[in-house]
Amino acid sequence: MKTDLTDTTSSKINKALVLGRRAIGTPAVGMVLTLVIVTDEENAYDALKAANEASREHPSRTLVVIKRVSRSPRDRAQARLDAEVRLGADASTGETVVLRLYGEVVDHAQSVVLPLLLPDAPVVVWWPVNAPSDPANDPLGALAQRRVTDTYAAEQPIQELTARADAYTPGDTDLSWTRITPWRSMLAAALDQVVCEVTSAEVEGEEFNPSVELLAMWLADRLKVPVRRAKSAGPGLTSVRMETNAGPIVLDRPDGSLATLSIEGQPDRAVALKRRETAELIAEELRRLDPDDTYATALRFGVERLDEEAATIAPETVVDTVVETVVEPAAETAAEAAPAAKPAPKKAPAKKAAAK
Repeated sequence: MKTDLTDTTSSKINKALVLGRRAIGTPAVGMVLTLVIVTDEENAYDALKAANEASREHPSRTLVVIKRVSRSPRDRAQARLDAEVRLGADASTGETVVLRLYGEVVDHAQSVVLPLLLPDAPVVVWWPVNAPSDPANDPLGALAQRRVTDTYAAEQPIQELTARADAYTPGDTDLSWTRITPWRSMLAAALDQVVCEVTSAEVEGEEFNPSVELLAMWLADRLKVPVRRAKSAGPGLTSVRMETNAGPIVLDRPDGSLATLSIEGQPDRAVALKRRETAELIAEELRRLDPDDTYATALRFGVERLDEEAATIAPETVVDTVVETVVEPAAETAAEAAPAAKPAPKKAPAKKAAAK
């Protein structure tokens, strides 16, 4: 069931929700939370689709806030709110309200959203794109217990991690962190199978994928060892290699679907480690609404410290390069000297013949 409201108010939207529930025969409110999605028109469809799939596990009232761009001073001076109310099959297992804000009301989105929040229910705000630098101090973010961003969608993902660490507030989280949950589980389980001491590690993945940095920072923080960040063609994370005193432990996923776990002295094992869709990531974040202390610790470790820690093992490679560089000229000098010494004996008999 869909109801379109043009130039409306939050009070009229609430009335439409009540009438809609009565019309479809479900007057009771069975939602467990309010999910607020702040996005643009381009990404609204994909974000809403992911939220509807996640609502099968977490029935929720989904409020999609779309801030429309006004191209002329006249449009910016006219404040207007359009809404689309979806119930029943059109909203999966919950309720969906698509809010389009025009003009001055764009700067006061929190006043539109606040009357539509479910009473006595947690609030989660998700920015699929264009997240604020400080989500907790954003007017909409201040309404929520959890604030979900995605640094992978940022223009400079790695620099965005540093900004997130500086502005971190308990309740902040990142879908780039959620993507590495299976990797963290698998690596922890692999270390439980072997009695060993990890001496160094290397994480390999796409160049502009913040999940690689987050996994490297988590390993460096938990294991207290140098961790290198290596680049690959992807997709996403491709490999993690941990050097231990009992031999290397390698988790390799070249195709984005099936990984191979290799432990010294044990047969290789195939592990299902497929790349997950956004709906699965959102559903995981909605399972727990308390602060993620592990994410906070890894984020605050700092991307720049990865380079400093990795530099402790870099001199070994540099020495090898220098040795090769020194040996090669020596070989060339010996090769040049040898041909020069051979013609000398041939010239001596020629002089003797001339003397005779």
